[in-house]
Amino acid sequence: MNPSIVTLQVSLAERTYPILIGSGLLTTADNIARQLPQPRVVLISNETLWPLYAAAFQARLESVGVSVVPIRLPDGEAYKDWANLNLIFDALLRHKCDRLTTLIALGGGVIGDITGFAAATYQRGVPFIQIPTTLLAQVDSSVGGKTAINHPLGKNMIGAFYQPQRVLADTDTLKTLPDREYRSGLAEVIKYGLILDAAFFSWLENNIDKLMQRDAVALAYAIQRSCEIKAQVVSEDERETNKNGGRALLNLGHTFGHAIESALGYGVWLHGEAVGCGMALAARMSNQLGMLDKVSTERAIKLIERAGLDSRLPAIPADEMLDHMGRDKKNEGGAIRLILLRQIGEAVVDGTVPASRIREFLVSQAT
Repeated sequence: MNPSIVTLQVSLAERTYPILIGSGLLTTADNIARQLPQPRVVLISNETLWPLYAAAFQARLESVGVSVVPIRLPDGEAYKDWANLNLIFDALLRHKCDRLTTLIALGGGVIGDITGFAAATYQRGVPFIQIPTTLLAQVDSSVGGKTAINHPLGKNMIGAFYQPQRVLADTDTLKTLPDREYRSGLAEVIKYGLILDAAFFSWLENNIDKLMQRDAVALAYAIQRSCEIKAQVVSEDERETNKNGGRALLNLGHTFGHAIESALGYGVWLHGEAVGCGMALAARMSNQLGMLDKVSTERAIKLIERAGLDSRLPAIPADEMLDHMGRDKKNEGGAIRLILLRQIGEAVVDGTVPASRIREFLVSQAT
């Protein structure tokens, strides 16, 4: 194997699996073909990525004797829905795919999420592999086994915890990633420093210009460190059962962010754009609640903005935001559970902030 390839482990007893990170992983099918329970796969990607990567990867799989059923979905968050999930099921049934057929998700978070959910539910579970091609997917959504589709009333509300067999993050795919998609992924990288690693956050402050220029060395470290943090958290709290922290902390910015996505309409703001804004809102609210000091609040917001992300709430009425936040998956007993910051590198789960106080804060943030 290429010595520049980094291999990490998500440790989940018998479901432990590797994350491979590096250049050139898509130039060979060997990393997948040797691991298949049978030489048959369903390759799921989107219309944008098919001519860039999926068609060539299908040919590589077939060249080593793997039979491939190709599925090409529309590109975009708006298509992470029942209709496109059923397109996958239709193809699986039409081609008589069995429980040893492996589903391969080649794409960003949308493809990974919908493919993972299809794998979790088809014949009560079939193997699947993640090949994330966006920065956001490589550092976050492809790792950890959260799979889902969207509902018009809430993002990722219909899904399952279902772990992949392996994750292959080919950093070469980031070379063709549009700037907006790239910046969106940086939001999730910043999140890891804010919630659990103050030293990594400081490194990001010192290297954000290199990351914006897609410097290969800086980018490789940012991806590796993000995946190390995500793998550790998932290994310790796979199904988000730790009510006081654990995997729930990975949702910093997401309660606000998911509400923004739902209110504006899926795809108007990219997921990472909404999360970046959501993290800035969480920092400001933490400061207003007396938890996060002013200097740390300003550091968090400045780094988000240096990554090319908007830190200000878009023009969404406070009551509409609050309505969407009230449907968040983390909520319990009617209370909105927020992820807030005590300091950079230390996040907490807080379900004690009254809805009236959250509304007051949202009104204060209106642009």
